[in-house]
This record gives sequence, C-alpha cells and structure tokens, in this order.
Amino acid sequence: MHHELILNDGRSIPQLGLGVWQASPQDTVTAVREALQAGYRHIDTASIYGNEEAVGAGLRESGVSRELVFVTTKIWNDAHGKENVRPAFQKSLERLKLDNVDLLLIHWPVPRHDLFVETWKAMIELRREGLARSIGVSNFTSAHLRRLIDETGVAPVINQIELHPYLQQREMRETHNRLGVLTQAWSPLAQNRALANAEIERIAAKHGKTAAQVVIRWHLDNRFVVIPKSVTPSRIRSNLDVFDFALDASDMASIATLNRDERLGPNPETFGA
Repeated sequence: MHHELILNDGRSIPQLGLGVWQASPQDTVTAVREALQAGYRHIDTASIYGNEEAVGAGLRESGVSRELVFVTTKIWNDAHGKENVRPAFQKSLERLKLDNVDLLLIHWPVPRHDLFVETWKAMIELRREGLARSIGVSNFTSAHLRRLIDETGVAPVINQIELHPYLQQREMRETHNRLGVLTQAWSPLAQNRALANAEIERIAAKHGKTAAQVVIRWHLDNRFVVIPKSVTPSRIRSNLDVFDFALDASDMASIATLNRDERLGPNPETFGA
C-alpha cells in the first residue's frame, strides 16, 4: 500500500499523505491517530496551521513508530531570513516533540521581502545537521525555483503547489520535471469542488469508486504527491482506498480537459506581507 516516490536527495516520500490544514487541534489528534492506524505513513502540517502539537500527539497515540512516519512542516512568512529560520523551526520541533522532521518547506516565497534564498541557505544548514532530513518549497514559481538553484546549487526535493482538476499547473509540472523536483498537490480535491463534476462522477461510477477516490487516483497516476485533508475517520480511510484501481487513458484524457486555471488559494507572486 505504501507507494513511494524517490526524492532528488535519494530519500523517498509516501505518495499519499494526510493534510491537516484548517483542522482544529482536537480534530487533528483524532485524524492523525486514525490515519496512521488505517495505514497512512505521511502527515503534512505547518507552523501556521496551529496544530503541530496535535500532530505530535496523534503520532504518539497511534502506536506507530516515529521512524515509519514521514512528517512535513513548514517555515511561515514571518520567519524568513537567516536569524529567524532556526528559532522558528526549533519551536516547530518542540511542538511536534520530535528530534527532526522528514521534510521542511518554505511555505511561501514572499517575493516582496526577497529573503527566500537566504531562508533556503539556512535550511541547507538544518539539513546538514540532520534536523530536517529533506528540504523543499511550497508555492514557488518557476523563476523562484531557478533562482534558488542558481544561487545555492541545491534543488528543493519538492514544490508543494495548489493543484487539482480545475488548476492542473502544466507549466509548473514541466519545470519540476526539468529540474528534478517532485510535484506535490495541496487542495487536491479543489476543496471538494471537483467532486460534483459530472465527468468525474461518470468515471467514478465506471470504476465503482467515489469521486474523491477518482481525483486522488488522478494525482497518483500523474506521479504527484497528494495530501487530501479530512478529519472524518471514514473518509480518511476511504481516501486511502485507492490502490486497487487505476485510471485508463480515456479517463486521464477526460480529466485533462477540466482544467480552467482556477486558483482557490493566494497567488504566490503577491502573497505574504
């Protein structure tokens, strides 16, 4: 069940994880515990979500060994710059009650402050010390990615971007493929908007699956890392039940036509104080 993709630093990441954005601390403890007991091995949080303590608690309550679970957290916009990264990350580790994380991301590039390269250099140090096993970015554009690589020689292992059937991000995917960076999708179900789509419902009926399972499978078949968020135990389990079928070429072609470049979240070029 644990389909993994290889990162450009030689480590691997479970392709399907649990996202906990907008989950309250109480809901997060339950969701993480239930997800890990159901077979998830990858949890994605961030300092700004306010639920890192809850992720740590859910991990401990699950009874699943820390070493088996891939944990991601992120550096928020107010912690860019070399003197801010380490203290912010230390706080994340304290909240999680972990000695290290598997993946640390710059949450947004905040180009107006132009500190993302300096922030990246601080993260390269954290990786060297083993505090963050792998390092990556989120919401970076092609230009931001190229600048990081040009100025530091270190490519992020992943760029986590908004990606769903209504925002298919073809240009970013091509950039990622060229640079050897994995594509990770946030809001992978378009915050459930994609689930009522007639075409997706038709494909779901054809496979005897739910619309959510079809969209998650679409991400997997495109080799994206995907982190559907749910706090409902039955849905958490159902979102994992996607390894017993695959979409065929006609399904993939059909979903490809649904793109409308519809962004639900902020624009990376302008977001961040």
